[in-house]
Amino acid sequence: MMNSIVKEELISFKEFEKKIYRYICGFAREITVQMLEGYDRELAEGRDKKQYRCKGKRRTSIKTVYGEVVYSRNVYRTETPDGQTAHIFLLDEAMHMDKIGLLSTNLAEKIALTVTEAPYRVTADIISSTCGQSISAGGVWNLIQRLGERIDEEERHAVKQMNADQAEGEKGIPVLFEEMDGVWLNIQDEQHKKKKKQEMKVFTMYEGWDAEKEKANRSTLVGKTMLTGMEKSREFHEKREACIRKKYNADEIGQRILNGDGGSWIKEPYDPDTIFQLDRYHICQEILRKISDKEAQKEIRRLYDEEKTEEMFAYIETYAVRVESPEEKDKRSQKARELYQYLYNNREGLVPYQKRGMRIPEPPEGMVYKGMGIQESQNCTVITLRMKHRRMRWSERGANHLAKALYRKENRELAETIEKYTDGLLFTLQMKEIIETLSAAKAPKKEGKGSTYMELIKHHMPIIDAMQTVSRKAFKRAFSQ
Repeated sequence: MMNSIVKEELISFKEFEKKIYRYICGFAREITVQMLEGYDRELAEGRDKKQYRCKGKRRTSIKTVYGEVVYSRNVYRTETPDGQTAHIFLLDEAMHMDKIGLLSTNLAEKIALTVTEAPYRVTADIISSTCGQSISAGGVWNLIQRLGERIDEEERHAVKQMNADQAEGEKGIPVLFEEMDGVWLNIQDEQHKKKKKQEMKVFTMYEGWDAEKEKANRSTLVGKTMLTGMEKSREFHEKREACIRKKYNADEIGQRILNGDGGSWIKEPYDPDTIFQLDRYHICQEILRKISDKEAQKEIRRLYDEEKTEEMFAYIETYAVRVESPEEKDKRSQKARELYQYLYNNREGLVPYQKRGMRIPEPPEGMVYKGMGIQESQNCTVITLRMKHRRMRWSERGANHLAKALYRKENRELAETIEKYTDGLLFTLQMKEIIETLSAAKAPKKEGKGSTYMELIKHHMPIIDAMQTVSRKAFKRAFSQ
């Protein structure tokens, strides 16, 4: 027996696996066709025949994780309320195919989750090699654009609800921490020519830090929610406020604290009682950028940490005078004055909120409050790793739409969002009917050319010589002559 196996041409497990997969995908497509066409027949039989006149069948397809399913459905002629003639597909209406395209929820989820980690072309290759569906980089891009448009529409609707005093938020909290920053992206026009960089706005809100995780030196935010976009500052702030009011009752928030880099667009809060503080990371970054002398850097940092604000301003001013030079290339004095102006313009936010002697509501049980400054980390995790470096350039629209998917993923809402815009069909067939449908999908026979879904395996398979269980007999019928 062993000699006969060795002498015969053996098939590798890799090829064996591919053949199994193609067979199963083909069988799944056949089942799907029968269920869709069966559902279309149900709609045809139950329709108002006077209102919907059948004009025959038309072919279409839907992309799934096991390949493209091609099926036929009836088209009907009807009249619109204004008396115009229209042609519609009842099956398409039942499945809500006007959402983000003819894709199954599972396939759309796999594409969207992959594209948040990898470029469009790499995503297309991964999906095409691991699913039964072949898709191009352009197809992936189109999906993200449609998904981004839908999310943008949701955000605009939330703004309208807020302006009409119909916000959904009901939760009240003692303190809401808010942080904002921008990520500068390389931009291109429609002809792929380089344009001036533009800033993507990123917002994070949270209720505090998990007390138990803090005991283990692990910093975990409680109730974190993010929002990103390429909108103008006014529109972005409207969406930001609507995002807050969709989750919380704004009147029941005890105190709002905003941490940012001092940019003009950031200091535009809706709530006039919001406490603003200048982000420590950006303060230290500006000191390093503007002051080249190491000793001067150290002294400015010391005065800042000790909250000696007036002494810090005096020191910077003295340093600017001391390093002033007639040399045109010597920019030390100019940069020192730029640092002075930056800090002076944001002087009300130089002292952290917890050191101002203000009364801040106590944190709820299981939560702690501490120093802010998490936005740079969030920028990196959500936006920078995917959208910067590697010589990437974006159209403003394309960057905005991908960013919508990225923040929904970080909020753990991406799968729910995709399902909302893909999975419109809920089958209501009885289990008996489903079983009958599955039975009607004929299993491959060993007559003629064999399986319609894949070529026959013509190599020796040791499993054939083993004890014939029920599963092995089914395998033998499917794959051998």
